[in-house]
Amino acid sequence: MVPGGRRRRSVRDPSTHQLRLLLAVAEERHFGRAAARAFISQPSLSQQIRTLEERLGVPLVERGGGAVRLTPAGEAVTAEARAVLEAMDRLLQVSDTHAGTVRGRLRVGSLGAEAAMPHAREVLARARDQHPHLEIDVRNLGFVQQFDALANGEVVAAFLRGPLPSGLQSCHLASEPRVVCLPADDPLAREQRLTLQQLADRTVVDMPRQVPRQWWDHLTANPRPDGSPVRYGPVVRDTEAMVLAVLQERAITFLPASARALYPRPGLVYVDVPELGTSDSFLAWLPANRDLPGVRALREAARFVTRDAR
Repeated sequence: MVPGGRRRRSVRDPSTHQLRLLLAVAEERHFGRAAARAFISQPSLSQQIRTLEERLGVPLVERGGGAVRLTPAGEAVTAEARAVLEAMDRLLQVSDTHAGTVRGRLRVGSLGAEAAMPHAREVLARARDQHPHLEIDVRNLGFVQQFDALANGEVVAAFLRGPLPSGLQSCHLASEPRVVCLPADDPLAREQRLTLQQLADRTVVDMPRQVPRQWWDHLTANPRPDGSPVRYGPVVRDTEAMVLAVLQERAITFLPASARALYPRPGLVYVDVPELGTSDSFLAWLPANRDLPGVRALREAARFVTRDAR
């Protein structure tokens, strides 16, 4: 003990890194999977666990065979290790709040290539620059997952295209014209611009039933201005499948004008359709996630980028 009743740090004290590795082993019950999860080699993981055992003076893991089993001491130490790490996380959260630091891993969704759009790249770059301890993990979302991923917590924010469901909050990032995607040998592909009336007899790709119908009807102008319904065809789950359906001359589709650069394909032509109006890009989140430190950092970056654009 040192003056004041505090315990002097001992060489026996385990590091938080070693405790996290022990938890990975306890949860995975496999050295290889635990090592992959921790982004280290299996020999390094094994050595860290041996060092932890030496520091504590007790065996924690039964070695040999395929699956890993914890000793009774290992089970008891693992429970305490979890409590220590949770307390350490709370300590860091408190200190980060007072210091204005945001750290950890932030899971952000992207509908197709949305995260590759210039405005999204600026938002991500600004957030990373302002918060170097924040690791932003961008995950690709298909049409079905785009809203579900927010609802089930797979991601806490996402770069999406409107219209958005009423249950989401958002920051409008950009607008651009919309175009029709046609097979290159379609007679209409030679036109500079088209009307919805000219496209009335063309079949349009469709979405799986899990995708909100209002969202897709809006993007395909269904019904058309004269009240006639759109004739839907093949069902697609992402943009790659969508342009493939057009290439196979099974249908047409409507996309943001940026698709010309993002999805150029031999055999495809993009033509302006002024009647379609604009396509709007958003950063979206659930109201319950609004004040999470990482989401707040993204929101602040989005406000900065859009203010700068204006």
